[in-house]
Amino acid sequence: MKNPLNTEEAKNISISELIRKLSSDSSGLSTTEAEKRLQQFGPNEIPEKKTNPVIKFLSYFWGPIPWMIEIAVVLSAVIGHWEDFAIILALLIVNATVGFGQEHQAGNAVEALRSRLALKARVLRDGKWREATARELVPGDVLRVRLGDIVPADIKLIDGEYLLVDESALTGESLPVEKHVSDISYSSSIVRQGEMNALVITTGMNSYFGKTTKLVEEAKTRSHFQKAVVKIGDYLIALAAALVAIIFVVALLRYASVLETLQYALVLTVASIPVALPAVLTVTMAVGAVALAKKEAIVSKLVSIEEMAGVDVLCADKTGTITENKLSVAEVKHMKGFTDEDVLLFGALASREEDQDPIDNTVLAKAKDLNLIEKAESYTRVAFKPFDPVSKRTEATLEDVGKRQFRVAKGAPQAILSLIANSDAISKEVDESVNAFAEKGYRALGVAKANMVNDWQFVGLISIYDPPREDSAKTIETAESMGVNVKMVTGDHIAIAKEVAGEVHLPTNIISASAFISNKNESEAQKLVEGADGFAEVFPEHKYRIVELLQNAGHIVGMTGDGVNDAPALKKADAGVAVAGATDAARSAADIVLTKPGLSVIVDAISESRRIFQRMNSYSIYRIAETMRVVIFLTLAIVIFNFYPLTAIMIVMIAMLNDIPIMMIAYDNAKTLQKPVRWHMRHVLTLAISLGLMGVVSSFLLFWIALEILRLDALTVETLMFLKMTVGGHMTIYLARTGENRFWTRPLPSIRLFGAAELTQLGGTVLAVYGVLMSPLGWALAAFVWAYAFSAFVITDSVKVLIYRLAKRSRT
Repeated sequence: MKNPLNTEEAKNISISELIRKLSSDSSGLSTTEAEKRLQQFGPNEIPEKKTNPVIKFLSYFWGPIPWMIEIAVVLSAVIGHWEDFAIILALLIVNATVGFGQEHQAGNAVEALRSRLALKARVLRDGKWREATARELVPGDVLRVRLGDIVPADIKLIDGEYLLVDESALTGESLPVEKHVSDISYSSSIVRQGEMNALVITTGMNSYFGKTTKLVEEAKTRSHFQKAVVKIGDYLIALAAALVAIIFVVALLRYASVLETLQYALVLTVASIPVALPAVLTVTMAVGAVALAKKEAIVSKLVSIEEMAGVDVLCADKTGTITENKLSVAEVKHMKGFTDEDVLLFGALASREEDQDPIDNTVLAKAKDLNLIEKAESYTRVAFKPFDPVSKRTEATLEDVGKRQFRVAKGAPQAILSLIANSDAISKEVDESVNAFAEKGYRALGVAKANMVNDWQFVGLISIYDPPREDSAKTIETAESMGVNVKMVTGDHIAIAKEVAGEVHLPTNIISASAFISNKNESEAQKLVEGADGFAEVFPEHKYRIVELLQNAGHIVGMTGDGVNDAPALKKADAGVAVAGATDAARSAADIVLTKPGLSVIVDAISESRRIFQRMNSYSIYRIAETMRVVIFLTLAIVIFNFYPLTAIMIVMIAMLNDIPIMMIAYDNAKTLQKPVRWHMRHVLTLAISLGLMGVVSSFLLFWIALEILRLDALTVETLMFLKMTVGGHMTIYLARTGENRFWTRPLPSIRLFGAAELTQLGGTVLAVYGVLMSPLGWALAAFVWAYAFSAFVITDSVKVLIYRLAKRSRT
């Protein structure tokens, strides 16, 4: 196939012509040919719209806040304050560099995580089926697409019975479309049923989806936390603007220089506004996402970290999450007229090894142990219907050596029983056997055989055992101690669910899905689901209802899933978790994708998310407190005492020194809270306002001591207050990060945060002592400021704890 087909050619070409264009040995492309075409057509991906780095950097000089700094720079030059001009210009460049650098770092981290979530495809290369990343596909490749796959490129179906494809992302059509041989299926559609082989026609930006995305801009979503913190930023801007306006008006009434007053007002406004807010939030979440990835939990949406931190109910799949997902055949039960070997033989014939389905593999492995595979290979498979969640069975049409055809089926016992004409005569025996298996924790599979006129016979039952993970019981206990109620979800019989629940020390109040699905009363259904410890006989569509009822009861819900039909529930959940080995559709719908099986990974992800939340919470408290401390103190000192405690250049230097430790909050050690966390604006404001007002009081007291007791001159007072604002401001970080606890409470600050805070404090001290761009203070007064600031820090910490206790008492 030297010249790959385009979509139009593929629509018109017949299957016979198409097959002729394929390699004569039907081995697909060779690796060498595929590499050539990859160079010719480029990778099968739709590149994100990226801004030129230079333009991105320059954008940090554009907008209301940079404009204010730029005006201040111009005014400094006009009035001849060249030192101010240099420092304010440096602030502008530092802000742009830090913002650009942090956003670039966060972007790289997110890009690395996305690469781990890349779509995979089963492709025929060099005559062998192998797994490849979707970006490696080229026109001419032969693929196998099956239930749960996201179609990785525009393809033409060439072999198989049918596909039921969801094309709603492309066409807006809500109902799945049935596709057959010679039909075209487009990139990014989702396979809901069936399995077929297909030929890749077009890839990347040449695909139908690629051309469509050129017209679409992706909207970025913000979490509740981000919205709340941005709202805090708006309040701080309003507060700063109001107080600076007062300073400006008072200064004009005192006949101060208009240009100098305007310059001072602009500088104070800029220093008070949380310029680093977007960068701190993005970096904190990106750093947290990298930490989560190390724990085998990949975040597909950064904002989902907040929701994961607040999860108080976790609905966990039994298979693969609570259990090992290492299946083995426990027992076999044959029906009259058949033997155990018949049950396993026909079960193996209704399985297909290349699908790598866990249940198929288990049945085939047992058949191999009993030397039944040679006998199975004597039959020719004519057709095969893979498992789908609706029929809940697999089915194969076979031909024996005498050219006689027959069919076999394997699946859920009730689904197999429904095929039997005289099912009433054997249903009691089947149900008793299924229940007996279930009481031992075994899952039952029914096996049936029929001639070509639908005369089905129930051959027997195969019991499958999946033991609980060794760490499941301990992990569930840990989750419960963290305030997370774990509810087990399974499609298995209720007796199996109770048996497994008992083995992992979960309560055994397990209810079947019919209990809440059939209940028309919303409040009663809600109480049933809320009070249950788990759910059995659950179909994927029932998961959505479970999430909905729990959310209506006020819970933040985590839901695990792996199948294509789990996608709606994963999207509906506050934190949708695609477990290891999940289908493409489930992974794309989930907020977090696990790369390692087990419940412990989810609990680790919840713990890490809570630590990330704590860091963002600490920053919010610090930012409000620091703005109040600086702006209110300066405003009152200027209005009441007609004294400017800080020069414009000092305000700029404080802002620059503050930015360094703020960026290290993302790397701080944080305590894992033992209960789900939610955004409480009232608590944040209570702590922040108390810290801010205590800072104002301590600053005024030092200001009074400097003027009235020490009798220092005006220039020395300015330097003294500069050092107090620098040292005291950095100490506020330690107060904010520990919340209602004392500042020495573990975990202690990280080396990065502590080092950044102390080095900038030391830098500010050196500037003040030796009088760089200010009057020299000397080591004696500097030591006095440090002692005073630390004393105020300890007192403020005690007041903070007292206020928290009073607030908690008033709530109870």
